[in-house]
Amino acid sequence: MTVKERFLKYISVPSQSAHDVETVPTTPRQWDMAKLMEKELKSVGLEDVRVSDHCYVYGVLPATEGYEDVPAIGFIAHMDTSPDFSDEGVHPQIIENYDGGAVTLGESGLVLSPENFPHLPSLKGRTLITTDGTTLLGADDKAGAAEIVTALEEIQKRNIPHGRICAGFTPDEEVGLGPSFFDVEHFGAVCAYTVDGGKEGGISYENFNAATADVTIRGFGVHPGSSKDKMVNASLVGIEFNAALPSLEIPRHTEEREGFFHLTEMEGDVSKAVFRYILRDHDGQKLQYRKDIMTHIAKILNEKYGEGTVQLVIKDQYVNMIEKIKPHFHVVEKARAAMESLGIEPRSNPIRGGTDGATLSYMGLPCPNLGTGGYAAHGPYEHVTVEGMESCTEILIQIAALYAKKE
Repeated sequence: MTVKERFLKYISVPSQSAHDVETVPTTPRQWDMAKLMEKELKSVGLEDVRVSDHCYVYGVLPATEGYEDVPAIGFIAHMDTSPDFSDEGVHPQIIENYDGGAVTLGESGLVLSPENFPHLPSLKGRTLITTDGTTLLGADDKAGAAEIVTALEEIQKRNIPHGRICAGFTPDEEVGLGPSFFDVEHFGAVCAYTVDGGKEGGISYENFNAATADVTIRGFGVHPGSSKDKMVNASLVGIEFNAALPSLEIPRHTEEREGFFHLTEMEGDVSKAVFRYILRDHDGQKLQYRKDIMTHIAKILNEKYGEGTVQLVIKDQYVNMIEKIKPHFHVVEKARAAMESLGIEPRSNPIRGGTDGATLSYMGLPCPNLGTGGYAAHGPYEHVTVEGMESCTEILIQIAALYAKKE
C-alpha cells in the first residue's frame, strides 16, 4: 500500500481530541483510530503490537539478524486531530499536476490561495490534497502515521538491514496530553523521532515552553437603570483584562523565537465571563514573565472590583526540548545525513508550538521532530502533497539504514 493510500484511509476515521477533559483519551473516537493502527502494524509484520489501557499503540520491527547490537530507534506520531475544527466526514480534493495557483475548496466559499499561503507556487507539478472547506484534512498527524507505517513496510520489502525499530502512536497530542501515559521503558528505543507536521526536510529540536491560562470573571448584575456604582459587568472586566496585556505580543505580530499571548476563546454575559489563553515562549524565563504579567493584572482588577472577581488558573503544558537533545545530538545529525543523502536540504527551525517529543525528551527519550509535508494545520486550509509524504517516508527509511550502518 502506498503512503497516499494509507493517508486517505486514515483521514476517513474521525479522531478529534477534546479540551478540558481529564481522562486519556479525551474522546472515545480515538479508540477507533487506535484499533486501525493496531491492525495496520500487524499487517506490515510488526511484533509485540498492543494497545494500552490509555489508547497508546506500540509495535516493534525486530532487528535484522546480525544487527541486534545496533541502537534501537523509534518513530512516533499522534492519532488525534485538533479539537478546534471538525474532522467529521473529511472529503479530500485530490489535484494532480497542481498548477501552483488558487484552489476553490468545494462549495464552502473558501479559497486556498498563494496570497495567503505564499509557499503554494513551490508545490507546482505535485499532487495536492486539500479539504473541501468544511473540515480539517487530518494531515496533522495522519500524514506522519501513514509515513511511519509505509516506511516500516518498505524497509522489509527492500531487505534493508536495520536495528530494532519501535513504533508508537499516541492520543491527545493536540491538547497537550500525548506523553501522559507513554511507556518509555516498554517502548524500548534509545532515541526516537516524532513525525508531526511541516515541510519535508524539517528537523526541529527547539520548541516553545507552553502554558494555558483560564480567566474566569464573576460579575454583579443589577438592573441597568439603577446600577450606578453597583454593577460589575463580567464581560467588560474580561475585555479590560485583555486590554492590559501587551497588545503587539500576539501570534499575528511574532515569529521565530518570539513568544506571545493568544486569546483562543471567550464567552460570557454580565454575570460571568471566561477568557481562555495559551502562553508561549522559547525562553523559559520569558514565559514566567508572561505568567507574572497575567497574575499582576488579575491582582489589580480584584483590587478594583472586589476580591474574587477575577480568578486566574495557569497550567504548564510542555517545555523546550533543546537541553535534552544537546547531549544526544547524533539523533539530529543522523536525520540531517539522511536528508542530504536523498538530495533534501535539512532545515532546523524552532517549532512555534510543541510536540509529544518535547515531553518525551524530558522523560528520557531524546525525540526531535521531523516534517511530514503538511501545511496549514488545524483548519479548513490544511493541505499536503503526495510527493512530500513520499519524501518523508524515504527520510525515515534512510534514518533506519544509517543507524544500522557499521563503521
